[in-house]
Parts: sequence; C-alpha cells; structure tokens
Amino acid sequence: MWTCCRDAFLYVSAVQPALFQGWPPSFSGPWILVEDLSLVYNDVEVERGALKHAHKKRKLADGREKTMSSDDEEGLGKGRGRHILVNKTEMPSWSETLESFRTARESWDLLHSHDGLETEFKKIYASWKTDSWLWFRIFLTDTIIYQGQYRKALSSLHQMAAVQQPQPGQQSPSGQASLEHHRALIQQASCHYALGEYRMACEKLLDVVGGLMAPSQEPNKNPEDQSRVKTKMRKGNDLRLLPCTSKAVLPFCLQLMFACFKLRAFTDSRDDLSLGHVVVLLQHDWPQGEMLFLKALEKICQQGSFQYENFFNYVTNIDMLEEFAYLRTTEGGRIQLELLPNQGILIKHHTVTRGITKGVKEDFRLAMERQVSRCGENLYSVLHRFCINEKIIIIQSLP
Repeated sequence: MWTCCRDAFLYVSAVQPALFQGWPPSFSGPWILVEDLSLVYNDVEVERGALKHAHKKRKLADGREKTMSSDDEEGLGKGRGRHILVNKTEMPSWSETLESFRTARESWDLLHSHDGLETEFKKIYASWKTDSWLWFRIFLTDTIIYQGQYRKALSSLHQMAAVQQPQPGQQSPSGQASLEHHRALIQQASCHYALGEYRMACEKLLDVVGGLMAPSQEPNKNPEDQSRVKTKMRKGNDLRLLPCTSKAVLPFCLQLMFACFKLRAFTDSRDDLSLGHVVVLLQHDWPQGEMLFLKALEKICQQGSFQYENFFNYVTNIDMLEEFAYLRTTEGGRIQLELLPNQGILIKHHTVTRGITKGVKEDFRLAMERQVSRCGENLYSVLHRFCINEKIIIIQSLP
C-alpha cells in the first residue's frame, strides 16, 4: 500500500505539480496522458483494416452469448505492454516519472489480485479517505486509461472536470490557468476518440480550442518526434504524455480532429464536407500528410466534382492551392470545383505564381491569386479561426 501511494504521489507530482504547495516553480508540468497520434497520417486502408467492431459477442461456457463492449476488448489487449511516449527534452525526469507510474500501477494491481489483500486494502483506503485526494484520482484515472478502460475513465474524468472548473479571475494573460483546467476535457476527448465516439471527441476538443489563444508564431518542428515516426515500428496503441501548454495542446487538438474525420472522409460514399475539413486540417504538420492529401485529390477526380465553400477561408498551403488549380485545367481533368462562397465580386490581386492561373476561369483565378497572397499567414491562426468559426458545422459533420 505504501509503495503504491509513494510512487503514485511521485508520478502525479511530476505531471501535475501545481497541486502541491512548495513545489519548485521551475518544475515542468502539467502533463496529460492521451492517445499517441504519431501514426495519424498512416494509409487509411491500413487503419481501416485494423479497426475492431464496437461490440462483439463471445460464447460463454453455458452457451449463452454476451455482448462484449469496446471497453471489455480494449481492456483485454491494450493494457498490456503499452508504451508511453514523452519528449525527453521537455521532461528531463521522464525516466523516473514513467518508472514511478509503472511501479504504482503494478502495486495497485497486486493489491487487487487477491481477495484477502483487496479487503484489507479497502479498509485502509477508506480510513485514509483517499476519495478526497485529487492527486490520487489523477493517478487512478491515468491507470484506467493505460488499461484501455475508456468508459470507466470517462466517468472519473467527468467528476474531476466538475471539481476543476476555473473560478472567476483565474484566467491569466497567457491562458495557462484556463488551460490547466482543460486537462480533464483533453483526456475526455482522447477517450471518446479511442471509443470511436468522434462527435463527442470533437465537441470536447473545440471547447478546449475555444479557450486557447492562437500562437503568435508557428512552433518549430520537433526533430525527435519526426525521426521517431520514421524509424520506430509500433502497434498504434501507444500513449503520450503531452505538455499542457498552448504550444502543445493546439497541435494535438488539430491532429485528433483530423483523426476523427479521417476514415469518414475516405469512405466509398461521398462526403465533401468531411473531405474538405480533412484538407484544411492536413495543412498542419505538412508535408507529413501529403500522401493522404493526394488520396483526397484522387477521390475528387473519381467524383468529377467537389464542393467546399470554406476552401478559400482556410486553405493557404501553396502546394494544395497549385494542385486544386491544376484540377480545373484540361490536363487536370476539368474537375468541377465549387469552392467560392456567395460573397459577390472578388477583389482582384495582381499576384502571379508558378503558372497557377493558366487555364482557370476568371472568378476562380482571381480567388486563387488572392489566396496565394495569404500563404505567409500564421497557419495556427488560420486553423484556430477555423475551429472557432466553424465549430457548429464541424460537430454536425459527424454522426
């Protein structure tokens, strides 16, 4: 019992240091345990083949059938040998933190492995009133997430979110105080995503993004993360300790939103709205998602047309603009693109770039020229605006 509490305390003091008075202010944190999205730009067919049904049936010994929930099957498989990834530069004590979490989890499992031990443990647990220890609930919630019991984790997170609602006057100029209170919301979104509840996941994500300030400049790419994606083969069920900062949370929210729309956009049935959202979100982390963008273009060519009236509001990637301009040409197949909102006459901007205007109708050409002049805009500001302005339509796009 003592080992479990000690290591659980060490783990939570590392990932949520603000809970403890007198903790060094220079100590990093807080951190959030979420699904790792390093493989989010994998081929859709590979991911679709790996999907499991939300409900399965298992034959019981007496011949009856039991419906197996996603929590049951996740708990059976994902809780074994899952890796927890962390940026070692941002968390210098990563090794000690992960070791404390592992030891605390194993001690917790041991205390529940025998009826006698569990009975005695529950007595001590009750006498210490551990239900009132917020830090212990954080440890238990992260343990449940590690085990893949997402439905149970959501119940715990809802309770924590109610306790951690920001109080009036707590908002700091940087938005960090509010962001810490969004910790539970971010984990809820991650759990809903793992359960295949994409609409609920996006609702939580958009609530979080609405409380963030868009970064004044785009953060530098992390070479550690990029090289790991290329060199390390994994099963795709890893977790990640994510720093609870605007710099880290906004990119995570964008990636998770993309993951929610990914399979829907590339189904055999036509869904231009979801496909358009995917194109907008693929701008983040470009060119990592280039393969999927080309797949989106292939689907548009097969359809022969594409309608997404928010295109010129949020697509500023020069490579994407050139590809869409090419689709309108004879060589590109004369694809019918309805990308212009009903906003009257477009103002002409005298911008010329790499043959982008050749063979394109006048209204489309003017819009494309104007869009090219926006390619230098802060992408995170554009995508942040997309999440804020299109919140309702994004949520309604998912079943």
